[in-house]
Amino acid sequence: MLKWVIWLLVLANAGYFAWSQGYLASMGYAPPQVREPDRLNAQIKPEAQRLLNAPRDTVPESPAITTPAAQREIEPAAPALPPETEPRPPAPAAEPPAIETAEAARACWQAGAFTESQADGLRAALTLTGLPASSWQLIESRSSGRWIVYMGRYDNEEQLERKKAELRELKVAFREVSGGLSPGLALGTYSSDASAQQALQEVARAGVRTARVAQERAESRNFTLRLPSVTPAQRRTVASLGAPLAGKSLQPCN
Repeated sequence: MLKWVIWLLVLANAGYFAWSQGYLASMGYAPPQVREPDRLNAQIKPEAQRLLNAPRDTVPESPAITTPAAQREIEPAAPALPPETEPRPPAPAAEPPAIETAEAARACWQAGAFTESQADGLRAALTLTGLPASSWQLIESRSSGRWIVYMGRYDNEEQLERKKAELRELKVAFREVSGGLSPGLALGTYSSDASAQQALQEVARAGVRTARVAQERAESRNFTLRLPSVTPAQRRTVASLGAPLAGKSLQPCN
């Protein structure tokens, strides 16, 4: 019995749900539809309603009566013209740049290279010019000695070419030398005598028998005259020294 009661409750709930959702509207069973248009149409004299807290002496404003003259478009007043003023004089032209002064014309110049004895004579001459000591410098630079594994000197070009051919067969690199060691061949260049002696042993193992170590260039000291920042007048003073410059001319600094 309880089973049938439960089934009847389920069927009743299902039927109510279908009726409330409008699923039975095609059979004529549907709840009344209450929507916004229906509520507005059901109002009775809505214009007679008034707010209880509204002021009682408020009178609706009547539309303004316009006349043909008032209907004309009112033209905006023309803006007032500013009072006449006197024309301003033209701005003065920019002044030309000032003439370059001696300070602005300062530049760096140099000359060289000078030997140690030439540098001593030049130093004395510069001191006598009266130029500031800070306006010139004698910069020392040292050139280290240079040694080579050497073959030569040969009596003629034919002998030199024959030695070149022999070295090519042994696959030993070489170059021709100039100066007091010419005509001759250098099989390597080194910064010390010890390095050259070691290289000599290596070329001997390669089959070269007549090579020896020779000094291609002795160690030397050179000096460069530098004028870091001098005026044209100071440069002319130095350039006119003559013999102390040893034939060297001033050149712009690198």
